[in-house]
Amino acid sequence: MRIHKEGIPTIAITTVLVALLSYLSNQWMPSDWVLLTYIINTVLVVFLLFIISFFRIPNRTFHYSEHEIVSPADGKVVVIEEVFDEEYFHEKRLQISVFMSPANVHVNRYPMDGEVIYSKYHPGKYLVAWDPKSSTDNERHSIVVKNNKAVILVKQIAGALARRIVNYAEVGKNVQQNQELGFIKFGSRVDLLLPLDAKPAVKIGDHVKNGISVLAAYGA
Repeated sequence: MRIHKEGIPTIAITTVLVALLSYLSNQWMPSDWVLLTYIINTVLVVFLLFIISFFRIPNRTFHYSEHEIVSPADGKVVVIEEVFDEEYFHEKRLQISVFMSPANVHVNRYPMDGEVIYSKYHPGKYLVAWDPKSSTDNERHSIVVKNNKAVILVKQIAGALARRIVNYAEVGKNVQQNQELGFIKFGSRVDLLLPLDAKPAVKIGDHVKNGISVLAAYGA
């Protein structure tokens, strides 16, 4: 396991604040308030460990397949349905959405090989990530990847807590399945818009892992 580069500034600031608060509690608390001091320090350490764990990147053996869409995110499948895409395709697409809780790994990866042909950041609201309107109203970053079998759209969506989307996509660049796409901080969602003939390999409620779990088959 390693720590994602996007987490280093946050972890550094949190460590300093935790150390300062711990020092102040030890200095200012009356000597007979030992239990309260212990509780405060324990809460601070647990909070720091949570922040560190949020930016973790576990060691994984990735799944590669030219006929399968691999999950771009860790989390829970919350949507599998046909939708009309108004941003790029202007036609019906199969949407599969993965909700990431604050406890999930939050690095995002490309679900298939291809060329990035579209990348756009959209400022917006911060509705809870499971709200259907979050797909179109929230802060988000959309990218489209194309290969000789399919064209798909991947949408990183900020949630009520996640207010910073990091996206590494560059239009014109060729990318590989499971290559890092970006990162979303503190709870969020990723939508995939797939061809209508894609065959889902998951159901609503399934828990998936980025780079490992197959969401759908296509182009076979």
